[in-house]
Amino acid sequence: MSTRDDGAAAEDRALAHLQQQGLALVARNYRTPHRGGGEIDLIMREPDGTLVFVEVRKRASRGFGGAAGSIGWEKQRRVVFAAQHYLLRLRQPPPCRFDVVSMENGALQWMRAAFDAG
Repeated sequence: MSTRDDGAAAEDRALAHLQQQGLALVARNYRTPHRGGGEIDLIMREPDGTLVFVEVRKRASRGFGGAAGSIGWEKQRRVVFAAQHYLLRLRQPPPCRFDVVSMENGALQWMRAAFDAG
């Protein structure tokens, strides 16, 4: 399985988990049109209307900080940039948050409000 296929499978698993928790898919793999911009793996909506920007990370082990630890400030900046770009399309932006779904050794962890736009 290629890295791209492995990533898509991780996103599929994260999506299924979030949908089971009551979130609805809004968009998948949203990319900004600008070079050097960002990408959001999943954009979901909570039943209360909160828009959730989700970064999905999969790692084979916890080495080097594991899946969640691989989301450094530069990756966060790119996700926030892409989220801001996405929100410009909306007439009235709803409440938002940034979540992370990490997978290591077959275990899935959903971290709500894992980082913020600040």
